Amino acid sequence: MIRTILFSLLVLGSSVLGSSALAGPADKCLDLYWIDVEGGAATLLVTPAGETVLIDTGNPQRRDADRVLKMLGEAGMKQIDHLIITHYHGDHYGGATLLAPLVPIRNLYDNGQFDNMPDNPGKPYFDLKADAKHVVKPGDRLELKQAADSGASKLSLRFLGGKQKFIDPPADAADNATVCAAAREKDRDGSDNANSLVMVVEFGGWRFFDAGDLTWNQETRLVCPKNLVGQVDVYQVTHHGLDSSNNPLVLQSLQPRVAIMNNGTEKGCLPEVFANLKETKSLEGIYQVHKNLRPDGATNNVADEFIANRERDCKGNYIKLSVAPDGKSYTVSIPANKHVRTFETR
Repeated sequence: MIRTILFSLLVLGSSVLGSSALAGPADKCLDLYWIDVEGGAATLLVTPAGETVLIDTGNPQRRDADRVLKMLGEAGMKQIDHLIITHYHGDHYGGATLLAPLVPIRNLYDNGQFDNMPDNPGKPYFDLKADAKHVVKPGDRLELKQAADSGASKLSLRFLGGKQKFIDPPADAADNATVCAAAREKDRDGSDNANSLVMVVEFGGWRFFDAGDLTWNQETRLVCPKNLVGQVDVYQVTHHGLDSSNNPLVLQSLQPRVAIMNNGTEKGCLPEVFANLKETKSLEGIYQVHKNLRPDGATNNVADEFIANRERDCKGNYIKLSVAPDGKSYTVSIPANKHVRTFETR
């Protein structure tokens, strides 16, 4: 009861304080927030119909759960309508058991329990409270509410893969022989990273790609011999910018215009990945949740304007992206440093 009251107060206070920067569903935009969970992953979507989709929940610490709650409150939301856990590593599912007693979770989507699980999140995770639980299969779609306005863009979220299985090539899937000629393998990652759920969100013509921590060799299967994804506007940099993921074949095939990396001060944003991002001709903007503070940071960081958190002891600043109601443009902002930039949908 006390926690519920505290969350209600947080929602009320944060909504008042953040209302000028966070319009929520009232403006009919699709809003995305990359929450700072210190090198984990937590991406919140607020739909024009007023639903929330949270993709991953950060680490098993109150810090990360509190940051998710704070973001919900600032966005004017009081529940998690759809919680997606891409895979069973603590920096992705860890906050879920802490969030469940504090905020209603309507639907949970994950890989369920399966034979020979390389990383088992354990009974507390599988017992967490949610109104409904769904085991994802490639090709599944979320049942998202559409905006009441008849002229609003259609919103969809489709899963392209999970547990190392992927959709069949769509009829219009591009043959990718030229790109795939450069394919090379890396050492196999036997952890649950390889089982990550892969999804694409579409809002009108705008498209967003999130593959959790999908690994290099599995990424090849997404685009070779045919491109199962198509082109996208926004690429969530896979696996925090680690070079066991982020196969350049994916970047060359998806041709994103914006990349957003949920890295930490010393996690992710590795030189090979950073170089591949910089060399991707389609990219017009690269953003980082954190500044890379390793010794290689002098050459492996974007300009400070495009980084939400620049200090080791940071304030947990977020990156926001709003897609216009017609889906034809989108704006990326970092409210903490007043950065705002608008891009045209491809």
